[in-house]
Amino acid sequence: MSYVGPDFDPPRPPRRFRRGPLTVAVAALVPGALVGWLVWQAVGDSGGGGSDGSVAQSSPSPDTSASDTSSSPTTGTDDADAKEPGRSPSPSNSSTSRPAASGPLKGKVVVIDPGHNPGNFRHTAEINRQVDIGTNSKECDTTGTSTNDGYTEARFTLDLSHRVRTLLEKQGATVKFTQDGDRPWGPCVDERARIGNKAKADAVVSIHADGSGAGNRGFHVILPGAVNEGDADTRPIVAPSRELGERIAGNFVSATGSAPSNYIGDGTGLDVRTDLGGLNLSTVPKVFLECGNMRDSKDAALLTSGAWRQKAAHGISAGIVSFLRG
Repeated sequence: MSYVGPDFDPPRPPRRFRRGPLTVAVAALVPGALVGWLVWQAVGDSGGGGSDGSVAQSSPSPDTSASDTSSSPTTGTDDADAKEPGRSPSPSNSSTSRPAASGPLKGKVVVIDPGHNPGNFRHTAEINRQVDIGTNSKECDTTGTSTNDGYTEARFTLDLSHRVRTLLEKQGATVKFTQDGDRPWGPCVDERARIGNKAKADAVVSIHADGSGAGNRGFHVILPGAVNEGDADTRPIVAPSRELGERIAGNFVSATGSAPSNYIGDGTGLDVRTDLGGLNLSTVPKVFLECGNMRDSKDAALLTSGAWRQKAAHGISAGIVSFLRG
């Protein structure tokens, strides 16, 4: 999936993936998605341009490609539905789920992993401690990034996760969260992986937003690479995770009109990594989704829009449903 259009830099020539049935299926979504994206660019993109013309590479942080660590959960959006969720004193609800309704996904378990925790910035000592991720050790977690106006990644991920959960539960799925703003900090990246494993999830999606330079735009899905070291053995989940990621990517384009990243993934919207504990330690199909770049003003205008987040939720849930139904 490679797109070129207004406000997106031409991507580098894409890496050559082996074309299987899933790649062909995702490619079939391209013409319609591209038309929808061009229409959206013509009539719906009202965000301002980046503050400068630089294209900086984002540095990876624990289990996300966002490297900016905002120090306080200030607000920067006028959306009423972006309010920070209430917090309870214990993490009793984070890995539990509500009774599933009847539907085509009855019996299926989905774990949604909202990236970071709104309270992480208050607990820097705890989140900076090292944890084992199989290949090496890494910080427990980070605070995540934010828009230039202060809308935090942690608030974004929780809001979008709630929307995805609602849609999946309507399909009959049992949905569990790794955290719901209901604990002071964390969980650490290794615990996030264990929550999905313990639930024997049919699919796990970790939701994030990136913190790269202005001018870097678009989404990308992070897939697990083959790792067999220490407590990590991703070999059994590499293929199903790629299928999950491809289906989410295709449906995300269709639902939101957003193009794949112009700075990661060579225009494919897919990025394989072996340095993320949340993927390395997973024993069930799992991907990360970076929904856009919070540090680019045009992407930020989308990420802070409740209407856009609802479209994103539809794209994510449709991708998960497609994967689970085969």
